[in-house]
Amino acid sequence: MRVGITKGIIVSPIRRKKGGTMGKRVILVLLLVLGLTGIVRAAEPKFLQLALFNPYQLVPDDQSIKGVRLSLFYTVNKDVAGFSLAFLGVNRATGDVQGVEWGLANWVAAGNMYGWQGGIANLCGKRFVGLQNGWLNITQGDFTGAQLGLVNWTEGFFHGWQHGAFNYTVGRFVGLQSGLVNISKGQTSGANLGAVNYAEGSFKGFQGGLFNYADKMEGFQLGLVNYTKSLNGLQIGLGNYNGNKKPFEIMVIANWSF
Repeated sequence: MRVGITKGIIVSPIRRKKGGTMGKRVILVLLLVLGLTGIVRAAEPKFLQLALFNPYQLVPDDQSIKGVRLSLFYTVNKDVAGFSLAFLGVNRATGDVQGVEWGLANWVAAGNMYGWQGGIANLCGKRFVGLQNGWLNITQGDFTGAQLGLVNWTEGFFHGWQHGAFNYTVGRFVGLQSGLVNISKGQTSGANLGAVNYAEGSFKGFQGGLFNYADKMEGFQLGLVNYTKSLNGLQIGLGNYNGNKKPFEIMVIANWSF
């Protein structure tokens, strides 16, 4: 009898321990599954964003929107695809944007923009493909499309059309600059049409304005004053300067070198 009792005393706790361990494992697995499911759901883009100003917005700023984003003053999200409207403020995205952004200011902080930014100030931190139109348009990466505004500024390779009071590109430029002042710092191919056209690098194409400058000109300059350090083409204006002095350094009306 004592042995039986002893066995019962010994065996019973062991069985309870095994059962408890198994139950804990099942609960742990369920919690992990639910946790992972929550993470996946949290990572999925939301269709609708409504905001007064960040952080008072329906969808948290670390999540993405794929649909419509409406705010009164200021809203922030990660990636955005669709339509964003800030009635009296700023649309901001920390990731990529695809679609249309309208507001007083549109800010793609560190991502790419594919679509249309329309506002007083528009900023893209990386590559932009599409249309920027506003008083101030800035793209810190490459740009393909059109910048239309008072001030247009691109720091990467520009391919398209800049039109405004002041147009500025740092990298290579292919296309058309039209406005009061056009400045290109890198290699330029295309046309400059403005009061002042300044190409710091080599220029291939046409410059037309009151004052035209190119470090190295391959094409045609037409204006009151045309200046280049090296000419392979034609200059027509009241004053024409050709730095390579072949055949003439300074000429009135026309200068050429081929």
